[in-house]
Amino acid sequence: MKKFAALAAIMMLTSAPLFAAQGGFTGPNAAQTQNQTQQGGFVDANASLTTAAKAKDLKDDSWVKLRGNITERLSDDRYVFRDASGTVNVEIDDKRWNGQTISPQDKVEIQGKVDKDWNEFEIEVKQINKVNM
Repeated sequence: MKKFAALAAIMMLTSAPLFAAQGGFTGPNAAQTQNQTQQGGFVDANASLTTAAKAKDLKDDSWVKLRGNITERLSDDRYVFRDASGTVNVEIDDKRWNGQTISPQDKVEIQGKVDKDWNEFEIEVKQINKVNM
């Protein structure tokens, strides 16, 4: 009986990726389909919104919350985010979509951290959600 339980547990663990949720960006330069797993995390309801323009003035690793639209896919996990103040490049790993499909017309709220290198700037997205307005 123990062998059967162990075998059943192994089979469930190895087949879990087959039941992963789908989602991602649908718009210019979007890939056909993406597979991700759904994950949860902490949402800081007290974090105040900033703008794309203000985010560029923040220090490396500063946490930000932005509200606007993902307008274009630049590469595998790089996108253009636009709000009323301008645009900023964002990095969104596949697992961050959480089964959501987002188009350029969808208003989103992203939370992440500023990632500054020598001559590059982007927001590393840790959470993305559609905003119903």
